[in-house]
Amino acid sequence: MLNDDVRPTTLDGVKRLAIQLRKERGLKHSSALDIAAQAANCSNFRNARTILPLRKARLAQPYVLLTLYWCDKDNGYAIGRETLRVPLSRPLLETCGKADLKRVRGFGNLRMVAGDHFVCDAVSPNQHYARDRISMAERSIRFMEHTGLRPSKNRRGGNPVDLVRDKLPGKDHPTHWVDAATGQFILIDEPYRGVPKEFERGRWAVEHGWRLEKTDWPGMYNPYNCDLYVATDAADYDLDVLVATINAMPPPLVAADWAGESVRSWETFASPLATSLQDVRRARCRGTIYPTDSATSIPMNYNPGTSRRRPRGALTLEGHFEAGRIIKAVIWSRQRPYGVYQRMNALRSTLEDWMGREVTDAEFKGVDFFDVYYHELEEEDPLAHRVASPQGVADLLGDLKSMLQSAYPDCGPLRQELRRIDASMALLAKAKL
Repeated sequence: MLNDDVRPTTLDGVKRLAIQLRKERGLKHSSALDIAAQAANCSNFRNARTILPLRKARLAQPYVLLTLYWCDKDNGYAIGRETLRVPLSRPLLETCGKADLKRVRGFGNLRMVAGDHFVCDAVSPNQHYARDRISMAERSIRFMEHTGLRPSKNRRGGNPVDLVRDKLPGKDHPTHWVDAATGQFILIDEPYRGVPKEFERGRWAVEHGWRLEKTDWPGMYNPYNCDLYVATDAADYDLDVLVATINAMPPPLVAADWAGESVRSWETFASPLATSLQDVRRARCRGTIYPTDSATSIPMNYNPGTSRRRPRGALTLEGHFEAGRIIKAVIWSRQRPYGVYQRMNALRSTLEDWMGREVTDAEFKGVDFFDVYYHELEEEDPLAHRVASPQGVADLLGDLKSMLQSAYPDCGPLRQELRRIDASMALLAKAKL
């Protein structure tokens, strides 16, 4: 009798389990192989053939897997997956922390789904685009490994030159870095070839006490179409060593030199470190999931890959007008911090989207759609008097929160917007201190 707790860890083990399954359950051999592979926490036997050898060798050399899915609407809605295995000199999170990776070019839309795997939840428009995005992320990894630079948490990095007011002439596709050994801020600039005026850029560097050097390496953003410049404001920083290090880097990976795995399906790819069913579910690209209604929320549209949802229920047109008045009053108030403005601006954009799907065209007859959440608050509006103090603004936001909770059921989309209100009220509480 087959033991249901059998969990093979090698490809041979999967094959042996498949033979037992085929004999005891009368299955086709291919079906038995897929079931046995699932017992090894792989999606199917094809996935097991890729994953299990990597699991065995994962301690030999650090690596990371980068995965994007794509759908080519211009080619008969062909679909596919691109996965690149990137060998590393040391584990990626030792090179760059998980939070800092979000500021690294190519990683902004990647989600870490296992210790060795990143997945993009947005579906790329075609295969070439997916390969290009993955290649960009790989170039960023190589850049960090070779240079020792890490993404700067502060866009200006504490440097004395205001990069907005005193902008480097011709600056394009910039990224901001810090030397991990010295803490020195480094600007990487990658303008298109032939665009920058070298004389003006050199004069800018002299005027502001910066050093600006062009490298020979083709770059991270768009190799061979852009140039990579290095700039820093520290006279005692050895920029020549950094430039020499960058120049000595191997040629960057580009989509045309793709050496990853390409599969013409949206079947979920699970990495070697995805050792549980929950890990496998986490590895699924959210953009490939067909949206469906739930008991409390509805997709904003029903196209595959749609992640935006709205609550069931409706605020009614009158309710939206009232919510709009409150948000306008809060934004208009001189007592609200800028962080409150940012959150209320995002909230009204979301509520306007919800309103467009809740209110019929007939109800909008004679009503300016954009007047509901935008344009100025009328001067004689009574709410203008309620926002004369931080406490008044907070009380008004409390009314708005209660209004939304009464109109909509508890669900993820609603909670996300309520968090904006809660964060705004917390900022107002600090403002009163």
